[in-house]
Amino acid sequence: MIRISKPIIGEEEERRVLEVLRSGWLAHGPVVEEFEKRFAEYIGVDHAIAVVNGTAALDLALKALGIGPGDEVIVPSFTFIATANTVLMQGARPVFADIELETYNIDPDDVLNKITSRTRAIIAVHLYGHPANMDVLSEIAEDYHLYLVEDAAQAHGAAIRGRRVGGIGDIAAFSFYATKNLTTGEGGMVTTNSPALAYRVSMLRNHGQEAKYHHVTLGGNYRMTSIQAAMGLAQLEKLDRLNEARQRNAERLTRGLSRIKGIRTPTVKPGYTHVWHQYVVWVDDDYPLTRDQLREKLKEKGVEAAVHYPQPIHLQPLYRSLGYPPNICPNSVEASRHVLSLPVHPGLSEEDVDFIVNVVMEVTEEAESG
Repeated sequence: MIRISKPIIGEEEERRVLEVLRSGWLAHGPVVEEFEKRFAEYIGVDHAIAVVNGTAALDLALKALGIGPGDEVIVPSFTFIATANTVLMQGARPVFADIELETYNIDPDDVLNKITSRTRAIIAVHLYGHPANMDVLSEIAEDYHLYLVEDAAQAHGAAIRGRRVGGIGDIAAFSFYATKNLTTGEGGMVTTNSPALAYRVSMLRNHGQEAKYHHVTLGGNYRMTSIQAAMGLAQLEKLDRLNEARQRNAERLTRGLSRIKGIRTPTVKPGYTHVWHQYVVWVDDDYPLTRDQLREKLKEKGVEAAVHYPQPIHLQPLYRSLGYPPNICPNSVEASRHVLSLPVHPGLSEEDVDFIVNVVMEVTEEAESG
């Protein structure tokens, strides 16, 4: 079975983790600080603050901005639920904007439609590894005096005209979950060019401490361990190489799959660097199988596919119970019906990629003839 994802862990990760284990310094320490420094340099920002996971990174970013009760934050509905949930966790209200179907990222035009006197921030998710339209979103944020937050959980190394995401908005959150382009098993990072925001995030992740046993604000324990950071350092050194492998696999998939009627391959906007956290095709209504039928047929023939995401956030039971109407983001609803993620991870060989293409072709021919 060709799996939808596969962490690439090698001897360098093992060596660095073993060094930490032997050092006896397992919690937050110099290795974490080195990871923060290297990651900040990689993204091109002044500050990077390592935390326990990507959700914590988003939570702390919003806390550092002072988002709270009575505030509204505009978020895409077509993404992982943590993007909206962290807004709720501040006592604020997520306001859902629809997506552009070309990239599946938040639609700046709909963002404009959703701005009110209570809007404090916009969260731009760089979904699947393709950057959101940060040029226009930055202009909107500036014109309306809003914070611009980047959810870069799926976009390590993605860029717009050479400028890496995570350093474009006011503050950004990364995830290092097991399936991400850079993994520490769990883990996350907050990046920013603002020394004030970095200082606040650093305190909030460590019980609100300004100095040891001197607590000036309400915080918690969101610290990354040295074990995670050691793994992150090894992963960071190979990130560009792994992303290049994803890009080669994506190009090969597109060359093969673009010949199949009813399967729409993903696009990359000019000047944008896509890092292919997911390779997502659109299964048209005129394709001989439904999206879910295609997924099952692929599984039968040895290719694992997945749906990211089968239901927009505004249709999740939690948000329906909060009174969100079902008809606010039609593109997000359509995308949830049609998208299908195929394996693109750097563990695939050229033969694996060709096998995926051939299986999709085979399934298509069988469906057309049957």
